[in-house]
Amino acid sequence: MNRRTFLLAAGGTLALVGAAGVWRVTRRPETATLPWDLPSPPPTDIRLDAFRHAILAPNPHNRQPWVIRLVGQDEAVINADLSRLLPQTDPFDRQIVIGFGAFLELARLAAAERGAELIITPFPDGGAQRLDARPIAHLRFAATSPAKDPLFAQIPARRSNKEAYDLSRPVTDAELARLTVPLGIAGHAADAAKVAALRAIVLEAVGIEYALPRTMQESVDVMRIGHAEVDASPDGIDLHGPMIESLKLAGMIGRAQLADPQSQAFRSGAEMMQQTYGAAPAFVWITTEANERATQLAAGAAYARLNLAAAAAGLSMHPMSQSLQEFPEMAGPYAAIHRLLAPAGERVQMLARIGHGPAVPPAPRWPLEAKLVV
Repeated sequence: MNRRTFLLAAGGTLALVGAAGVWRVTRRPETATLPWDLPSPPPTDIRLDAFRHAILAPNPHNRQPWVIRLVGQDEAVINADLSRLLPQTDPFDRQIVIGFGAFLELARLAAAERGAELIITPFPDGGAQRLDARPIAHLRFAATSPAKDPLFAQIPARRSNKEAYDLSRPVTDAELARLTVPLGIAGHAADAAKVAALRAIVLEAVGIEYALPRTMQESVDVMRIGHAEVDASPDGIDLHGPMIESLKLAGMIGRAQLADPQSQAFRSGAEMMQQTYGAAPAFVWITTEANERATQLAAGAAYARLNLAAAAAGLSMHPMSQSLQEFPEMAGPYAAIHRLLAPAGERVQMLARIGHGPAVPPAPRWPLEAKLVV
């Protein structure tokens, strides 16, 4: 069965299941995106207001690994939920730490909006090659009335848009410079030759991660297939919509099929990823001279600001982190991307495609109360 037949079978399922089945396959998650609504009035405790924004931060595989403990009246300690790490694709927890950097930056923006300066002490008890029970950061909210940041308004609009981007609508070098230059550690490419070179490396890396059983299984294990699973576990990789729901109803898609290289679901997924991720009109990236834990947090903060600025400019962004991963089979793309983007020996911390994409809903999120501990 080829991909066309596979998709036609999905559509045919809609015609066969009857009214009740059509209702089922056209349903969308109902509660998974509620944290994005940010209802008014805001919480009286500025810390809770900051963290309800922070949990909307981009993070690898949408694992949302933050654990928040309030201390006293104006402090908090942030830890990592060690059950939410990605040891196969992120063996040194670098990408997870970058996600925490984005989390802290959104918290900082939200605190400033309420007149509080967020004083961040990164890894107050030290860090290690792998994350452990020690805190990621100690935070203090000081009433110093810092300047508000216009990027705060973009937090609810920010997306990691995984759809194909419109290649007929180029992004200019000037547009990208307005996003990257203010950050100091960001770069961009809009010219056809460099974009083509980056696209080739990205697609090779995507293919490696997808075809390697242990890295693919890591993704499959956190897939939420269908609206019911997404609502029940609003994290990980969400797969829903009429096609997914109808394929699931027909027994044509599930974790076993998605992990099986011989299945049509696996082959179709590989083909669609190459097509979608290859639709990259331009690229942006974050580089740092060092690669320490505090540096990774700073890279995450810069990436969050880049993503927010892109949203303000009406542009879509999608992280393309596969070629930056440190597992052995990725050594070729890793070296190639660093030769191209970091010839002086810097570390490429983040890489993303950028362009004009379709409107997409926000990613699922656990509510703030699920991330608070006593």
